[in-house]
Amino acid sequence: MSYEFFIAKRYFQSKRRTGFISLINYFSIAGVMIGVAALIIVLSVMNGFETEVRSRIIGFDSHIRFRSFHDRGFDNYQQVMEELKQIHRVKAVSPYIYNKGLIINGPNRDAIIIKGVDPVTVGDVSDIKNNIVWGEFDLDTVVVGGEQPLPGIVLGKSLALRLDVQLGDKIFLGSFSSSSNFFMPQQPLMKAFIVNGLFETGLFEFDSNFGYVSIECAQDLLRMGRDRVSGVEVMLDQMQLNLVTNKAQEMSDKFGYPYLAETWYERNRNLFSWMQIEKWAAFIILSLIIMVAAFNIISTMIMVVMEKKKEIGILKSIGAENKAVMKIFVMQGLISGLIGTLMGSLIGYLLCWSQLKYHWFSLPADIYFISSLPVEMKVLDFVSISLAALLLSFLATLYPSRKASKLDPVQAIRYE
Repeated sequence: MSYEFFIAKRYFQSKRRTGFISLINYFSIAGVMIGVAALIIVLSVMNGFETEVRSRIIGFDSHIRFRSFHDRGFDNYQQVMEELKQIHRVKAVSPYIYNKGLIINGPNRDAIIIKGVDPVTVGDVSDIKNNIVWGEFDLDTVVVGGEQPLPGIVLGKSLALRLDVQLGDKIFLGSFSSSSNFFMPQQPLMKAFIVNGLFETGLFEFDSNFGYVSIECAQDLLRMGRDRVSGVEVMLDQMQLNLVTNKAQEMSDKFGYPYLAETWYERNRNLFSWMQIEKWAAFIILSLIIMVAAFNIISTMIMVVMEKKKEIGILKSIGAENKAVMKIFVMQGLISGLIGTLMGSLIGYLLCWSQLKYHWFSLPADIYFISSLPVEMKVLDFVSISLAALLLSFLATLYPSRKASKLDPVQAIRYE
């Protein structure tokens, strides 16, 4: 143990001549502690929300969407699926058809995104079947009241509420052909469906816009051939962004133009970019608490230097260099910052852990898509927050410690 650290430790532990100095020191430690704990808790909660949103998006829309440029669709999708299955780490594939349309229920009508899927394989690339809250995920043709058999449809809960649709109701879907354009317009084709189920993912964009039909019905509605689809959804054996991005690039390179592999992150880039901005904003704003505590450290250190003028003069008179004196007071300030950082990290960890285990803070499930406040602790957050707190504490010690090192020993001793 160096003598500088020994003296700094003694100064920190010694009783002050003025109790006010000790009080400010305790306030500075408490400020660092509260700031660190608040940062850890807030970032952990934001991590939890981000993970929940990510898992629900992937559960609805798969890891990779393999499609053509401009969403024009492509033929021979069975062959494309077989080739995609041969790529390492591809777990499952499923074809889909994606198009905008019109949904009509009596006098009510609204826009809808029609998604045609294979009922057999769609469960391998998404969790949509687990999100059914009313009825079941049944896209088969059914007979209601002795009428003509009608295909089934599954709607988002918010969309169904907006249209006043009940389970078993007959609705109509209308959509333009995928080949329709300004120069060659086509009359929209209307087709009747029976509502067999409602799904709820908790994400308003999906629950208020989407409807699922069988891929054959979507092909008929859009006047597409049986061998043509909009694309293929791909699920990998892991969901890490780096892996998904690399595999998407591998698919794009393998098939070339006009094919395109799009990851879940690319489809929702704006959402996740905004969430990252929110995390940085929270980090900066809550860091102000630690900065206030750092100013308290400055005040404490300046008053300690004034109180210890005689001791500083004696140290310098027996040979202590300016650098050594400066190091003593830097270490003393860092001890306050270190104690506050460790206590704040411990409190933040314990509160996050208790929320994970006991779910103290619940959320109304009918408003939010989760029943309790989500928390996900990351080692990187703990490290970055602790380093930021210690850096601010270190910077706070520089001015008073430099003032201490510049004291004239003769004047300091004479002053006493």
